[in-house]
Amino acid sequence: MELREYLMILRRGWLTVLVVTLLGAALGGAAALLQTPRYEAESLVYVSVEGAADVNELGQGNIYSQEMVRSFVELTTSSAVLGPVIEDLALDTTVEDLAEDVSVASQNETVILEIVASDEDPDQAAAIADSIAENLDASVQEVTPEGGNAITLTTIQPAEPPEDPAVPRPLVYVALGLVVGAALGMAVLALREVLRTRIRTEDDVRTITEAPILGTVREDRRVTSGELVAQTDPAGGFAESFRTLRTNLHFLDIGRSSHSFVVTSSVQSEGKTTTAVNLAISLRRAGHRVLLVDADLRRPAVADHLGLEGAVGLTDALTELAQLEDVVQSWGPDELAVLPAGTVPPNPSELLGSAAMQQLISRLESAYDVVLFDTPPLLPVSDAAVLSRMTSGAVLVVGVGTARAPEVRGASDALDLVEARLLGIVMTRVPTKGPDAQGYDRYGGYGYSSVETGGSKG
Repeated sequence: MELREYLMILRRGWLTVLVVTLLGAALGGAAALLQTPRYEAESLVYVSVEGAADVNELGQGNIYSQEMVRSFVELTTSSAVLGPVIEDLALDTTVEDLAEDVSVASQNETVILEIVASDEDPDQAAAIADSIAENLDASVQEVTPEGGNAITLTTIQPAEPPEDPAVPRPLVYVALGLVVGAALGMAVLALREVLRTRIRTEDDVRTITEAPILGTVREDRRVTSGELVAQTDPAGGFAESFRTLRTNLHFLDIGRSSHSFVVTSSVQSEGKTTTAVNLAISLRRAGHRVLLVDADLRRPAVADHLGLEGAVGLTDALTELAQLEDVVQSWGPDELAVLPAGTVPPNPSELLGSAAMQQLISRLESAYDVVLFDTPPLLPVSDAAVLSRMTSGAVLVVGVGTARAPEVRGASDALDLVEARLLGIVMTRVPTKGPDAQGYDRYGGYGYSSVETGGSKG
């Protein structure tokens, strides 16, 4: 993935990262408040060797002291030292438990011992540190061999009761919570991206099919209210998107004598019917002889979109219950030719795949420059795939945020299975705001609107 894609993912899920990060900080702060405060007091002890007669002996004594200091670190947390400390201070603990609350270290290349004691009571912590220093001196005197140099332990800095607890440190806990929360938020975002199947960008489509993207149509609230924006606002961005689609479709089909296209989708509610209607309007306004055919013989919607009578139409012409010229209607000031679905038959797939349908398509292609067929979605039924074989090919409408990758892949496979031609993709319901809109910036100057349909009409 490119940096741009990572940034797009982050923009899409920044709120998730922010919420999880703040939650981590809150949990860190809560952990700090719930933890019992503990105080640390430090006592410094100087180790020296007495009895040096000259400078050489003094230097040797210092080296000897440094060597002994390393041994005193282990001696400090032994029962020989901590046992008397417990007795002197009447502590309700054991040597093992007290040893866990005591840390001893020697400063590098020095003869100074750092004794740190931890306790819930700051005064008690200081008392433990000082008592350890005193009892360490007594234990050293007991274990030092007679006749050798005398080792003296001097407390050079008695422990002072601390004012602030060593743990917890609220700011540290909150900062740690922020870091952990941000890491978890990014992990959640990455996992969600891996599991995401809804189509959101052109790149999502390109990972599924090599078919070209013929156009993108952005959201427009007027469309959901049933307004035919391509007709009512021909100079607007919505109509411009279909003029671009019209041009791209022409170049794809150049060199063919017939120009008939199936407009379909993978599932319902992706905008196929409104795409077909507005594309037909755009083609007609360009001066082409256009026929819009409602070939969705299960849930016909074209007549409702245009406000036409749909009781008779395609099925009646196929079954010779009516003449073709009698069921084709004109719509709008440009007199767009429309063939409604007509009577809903019990066998739509068989009727659309019949020899009569093939003959009708040939007849329509000779009478019109462009014939557009609005068909049912590809996945539920095979009608669109059957009809695509008889025409120039299929235009697949993909609703952004509605279609899923497996569905689009299944629709493409359904066309491949019958050796039908997938001419290209039209992406509808493209957002105008938010991170997903960034994938379509090059179209932003046109202000495209989206193609949507109401309910189950396509």
